[in-house]
Amino acid sequence: MVVSPVVLMLAGAAIGAAVVAYIFKRAGGLWLLGLGLGAIAGALGSALFLAPLDYCTFEAGRESLDQAFGLILAAAGTAIVVAPLGWLSGKLLRHESLVEGQQSQGAFRHWWIALPLLAPTLTILLLFLYYPSLETLRLSTMLSRLGARREVFVCVDNFTRLVEDKTYFETVVRTMYMSFFIVVLSMGLSLLIATMAYLPLRGASIYRILLVWPYAMSPAVAGIIFLLMFNPSGGLINYLLGKWLGLKLGWLNDPKVAPWTIILASVWKSMGFNILFYIAGLQNVPKDLIEAGAIDGAGVLRRFWHIVWPMLSPITFFLVVTNLTYAFFETYATIDYLTPGGGPLRSTTTMMYRVIQLGVQNNDMGKAAAESIVLFLTVIGITVVLFRTGGRQVTYGV
Repeated sequence: MVVSPVVLMLAGAAIGAAVVAYIFKRAGGLWLLGLGLGAIAGALGSALFLAPLDYCTFEAGRESLDQAFGLILAAAGTAIVVAPLGWLSGKLLRHESLVEGQQSQGAFRHWWIALPLLAPTLTILLLFLYYPSLETLRLSTMLSRLGARREVFVCVDNFTRLVEDKTYFETVVRTMYMSFFIVVLSMGLSLLIATMAYLPLRGASIYRILLVWPYAMSPAVAGIIFLLMFNPSGGLINYLLGKWLGLKLGWLNDPKVAPWTIILASVWKSMGFNILFYIAGLQNVPKDLIEAGAIDGAGVLRRFWHIVWPMLSPITFFLVVTNLTYAFFETYATIDYLTPGGGPLRSTTTMMYRVIQLGVQNNDMGKAAAESIVLFLTVIGITVVLFRTGGRQVTYGV
């Protein structure tokens, strides 16, 4: 099935016109104006991703998977352009502030005054964020080898081949469950330790400093420390297990055990960061509320669950996002030192590890760029879900 670009633009225009016109009508504006603006936005949005690709996904001879990917790109582009237009139109028509809770909006006397003030930030963003992002998008559509003089345009083959790659699916599942346990164990243990370290003990400040120290170490150093401890042949852990229990485990060479070794090392590495924030959060819990709960007969656990835990919800939500980012992006060095090559039978190969393995070791920049985009979108998607669900449960203030 060959889909014409005109058909896609007309479909996008129809969707955009319907959505924006409906918003204009609900807000009391001219729905015909919304119809026109929505049609333009929808048409442009449908071509946002496909026009740079020259609509290659709908060329003759392309498989149905490529065409489905093209339709997804058209739908995503339409949503990216139409959704902000509809939101902005609704706000303006209802005369609402674009920033919630803002009563008045400051403004420069002359618009050009803001340019030199924004120039340093914009320059850094352009050089180190926007340009690399665009270059990654470009590389993801190429057959590109590191050091090669030529690049070949392959449309979206680097993406569609991932769908048919069973090893990549296994890598995604492995990354998800390893990240889940890293976040849950790290935050749970950190909250427990922070609660104990917050108790009024002699020398508590020294204990707190020692607890935060692991965060100052790099993931590579954490990997070396755990390599010395969990080495199957001469590590400290197996020596103690063999001496006391007559048991030795293949911490780094057993495909079933190696992922848990990585999880333990990553949890230990990130606990210092979490403990630091939880101790700071516990210091901001009003003591009069806890005393009032004790007077009313609430036990320690009830006081913690109904008073302390809700007060820590903003910090907990922040730590969930930061720990999730760490689990997805910053475990490469730990994995590489503990289980070089991604572990026995690729048992510790994560999405991030695979990206670096493809790009640096195999010199396949095109596939690495495609997988890095998938990884980025995965983390963004999980973060958006967290903000839409868990963010509503966060309690600010008393």
